[in-house]
Amino acid sequence: MSDVISEKIGELGTSLVAIREQVGNLATDFTEKLAKNGEVSAELTGKVDKALSELGDTVTRIRELEKAADRQKESVEHEPRDIGDIVVNSEKFKSTDVSGGWRGAIRVGFERADITSANTTVGAGRSAGTSLVPGARVPGIVAPPNRQFTIRDLLAPGRTSASSIEYVKETGFTNAAAPVAEGTTKPKSDLTFDLVTTPVRTIAHIFKASRQILEDAPALASYINARGTYGLKYVEEQQLLNGDNTGQNLNGILPQATAFAPAFTPADETAIDRLRLAVLQVILAEYPASGFVLHPTDWAKVELTKDNEGRYIVGNAMSPIGPSLWGLPVVQTQAMAVGEFLTGAFNLAAQIFDRMDIEVLLSSENVDDFEKNMFTIRVEERLALAVYRPQAFVAGDIEAGS
Repeated sequence: MSDVISEKIGELGTSLVAIREQVGNLATDFTEKLAKNGEVSAELTGKVDKALSELGDTVTRIRELEKAADRQKESVEHEPRDIGDIVVNSEKFKSTDVSGGWRGAIRVGFERADITSANTTVGAGRSAGTSLVPGARVPGIVAPPNRQFTIRDLLAPGRTSASSIEYVKETGFTNAAAPVAEGTTKPKSDLTFDLVTTPVRTIAHIFKASRQILEDAPALASYINARGTYGLKYVEEQQLLNGDNTGQNLNGILPQATAFAPAFTPADETAIDRLRLAVLQVILAEYPASGFVLHPTDWAKVELTKDNEGRYIVGNAMSPIGPSLWGLPVVQTQAMAVGEFLTGAFNLAAQIFDRMDIEVLLSSENVDDFEKNMFTIRVEERLALAVYRPQAFVAGDIEAGS
């Protein structure tokens, strides 16, 4: 029993004796006046009631303190002890006179279990159950690296409130324009068109999390939102570039791009030559190329190309200017396959239509979620990709013969 609890019990015991004496005196007075007058004043009745109430409260408080003392005693008896506690409380230590100039050794037996960080805890008077060698917790969650997304930034932006995008595309032009003599019939040209429809697609995924973990670790909700959004953008970039238009896939740029067909083949052709010839192919199709898309590995190879004297042709380790080649920006993305390239008039030949921006919703309305105290976190977006002019894009192998 702690000194504090013992002291409180002693004080209450003294009060209890005084209260009992007061109750006895009031009881005698109450009995005498009742016998003499046949009734008792309200004042005396109030004093008796108050004394009895104080008596009951004091007895209750003493009993609660005694129970607390019993629990404390039981806790101390079962509390894990450190090495010092074991030695000091051992019978050998208690029976040894260690005062004065005593010198010697005390051998104390331990249980067979080895003392390790797994079973050594701090002793009485400190935080029971806490390891003597606690780990150093780094705050937050260590997340994997995020890819830098780029394809969306190349394309013309747009919005829609419909479920699909329709646009009229010229599919043929017979140009019969020619000089004509006065009074003669003018030549007739012809145009043909086609109505193209590209549907709005949904990219989405969900996470499951318990109500308790979201309440106990509030940062986890925002982390899930960030990772869920990243996952959506990751798939979006793949779809914009490589979607094959099957099922719910977008019709990406690469499957619709024109195959690389150079106007000529230069001697000792290099990757830099082929990229310039691809730009020429776009220009010959009457479109201005606005950039290149390469895998980072292929762009590194281009930047490291040297002349006969070992000087870099493209790369400049000290240049603050972003990646560029032939006066056009170079976009590096791992969504592009190694060994391939894409160039074209990105800002003119294709457009993204956002039907719904990325949305993060948290709900427990699902019956199964409600019963299990779970939340469903849904992350989704809706968009369409319209590639107006496939011939304005050229794709191929960056190395000849690959």
